[in-house]
This record gives sequence, structure tokens and C-alpha cells, in this order.
Amino acid sequence: MKISRGMLMIALSLLAGIGAVILAASWMGKQASEKTSPLVIAAVDMDLGSTITEAMLKVVAWPAAALPPNSFKEIKSLNGRVLRAPLFKGEPILEPKLAPQGSVGGLPSMIQSGKRAISIKVNEVVGVAGFTLPGSFVDVMVNTMDSKDKSVSKIVLKHILVLAIAQEAKRDDTKPKVVNAVTLEVSPEEAEKLDLARSIGSLTLILRNPMDRVEMDTTGSRRDNLLGKETEAPPQKNEPVARSEVTPSPPPARPRTPGIEIIRGTQKANAEF
Repeated sequence: MKISRGMLMIALSLLAGIGAVILAASWMGKQASEKTSPLVIAAVDMDLGSTITEAMLKVVAWPAAALPPNSFKEIKSLNGRVLRAPLFKGEPILEPKLAPQGSVGGLPSMIQSGKRAISIKVNEVVGVAGFTLPGSFVDVMVNTMDSKDKSVSKIVLKHILVLAIAQEAKRDDTKPKVVNAVTLEVSPEEAEKLDLARSIGSLTLILRNPMDRVEMDTTGSRRDNLLGKETEAPPQKNEPVARSEVTPSPPPARPRTPGIEIIRGTQKANAEF
């Protein structure tokens, strides 16, 4: 049976139409899956405590299915807000990284709710040779005298955020900087412990990895723990051994024997039996 040329053309047209419909449906599904939404990101690196201006931000198209929570779509809604955490170029602006509405820039806006800022004096050793920078975390150790009047070193605070060094809250990782004061973010209870610790002894900061959340309780280190129990050294060879000086006891008294006393003029004599 022969198929006419007209029938063949009709069949080919139907197949082409079905293919076009399938391709269109696939394209529409792909477009739906790639739907984008505006997202505000940082146009430059920004330090914590910075006041945001429109020039620091830009809007990009972001996959709608992967839009971060608490993000922003318009730049003008962020003008004048203050950062409580550093941001890097290309990073989305999120509400948890911002200080509350109406906050002013600088150190006060960087302090989290329920926390306080307290400054302590440091030197090159206490400040970990200048590697303690804003945004890093430290433990605080005190060296003092215990109840038995013996020296002891003990970690009293752990995982404490450094807000500022000297009068700077900006982080500069290019080189360490030795300063004479460090400002820490602590709870009210931690502030009381830190104030007492610096009044009874000397403080040392211990730099730690900010991702390290492992906490180990210690009892403190004392002289006996460090050096071991002290013992008296034995005498060296050819060295005379010290002798205690003892007063010799007097010789026993001679017992008296019976006798008589003879007196001749002015002379006396004893006669024993």
C-alpha cells in the first residue's frame, strides 16, 4: 500500500508540532527553576562598627530558590545602618549582622544585647605579641596567690570576643600591632570576675581559634605541679658533712669515800679509810 505524499507531509507536521510543544514546556520549566530575585550585597569590604552608605552596596540577581533569609532587596532600606560584624565584598547583607535600627556607629553599636565592654591593660606579652585583633577570641588567665599564700595560674574566662585594641575597632591582618589596652565583650558576671582578677594578680590573654568550641576545665597550675616536690640535695663528694654542735656533758662527780678531817694549826687535811 502506497502512502501519498500529502499524508506523509501531514504526519511530519504533527511530529514537528509535538516536538515543539515538548521543547517549549521544557524551556518554561527551566525558566521557572531559574527565577531570580534582587539581593543587596556588599560592594566593598566593611569593618564591624561601620555605618553603611549606599555607595557601599549594590543589587544583584540571585536565584529565588536560594535567597538567604533576613536579606534585603532594596539599598535605601540599609542606608545609615551599622554593622555589628565585618562584611566582605560580594557578601549578602543580613539583618543579624546589623545593629538595631537607630544605633550610632562605633563601639557601642558592636556590643550584643546582654553583653558589656570592658578594657584591660596589656603589654607585648599579655597581648600575644600583637596578634590579638578586633574580632578574635581569647581566654583570660590570672596569676595570683591562693589561700595558702602560694602562686597559682588559672584560666578564669573562656572564648571572649575582642571588640577593639587601643582606640581601634577595625581589623588589620597585614601585621601584628602591639598596644597598651584591649577591649573585651563580656557578660555582667564575666565583667565582675575580670575586674576581681586584675585587682588580685596579673592577667594574660591566650589567643584561640574562633571555631574551637572545645572547653576544658582546669584546676590551675601551682609551683609544686610545675617543679615537683622539692627535696634536700645530697652532699657532694669531698664536701664535709655538717655536724650539729652538741655541748659535751660534764664528767660524773667522783663519789666521796668515808674519812675524817685533821686540823693542825692553820693546816687542814683529810684522811680517808
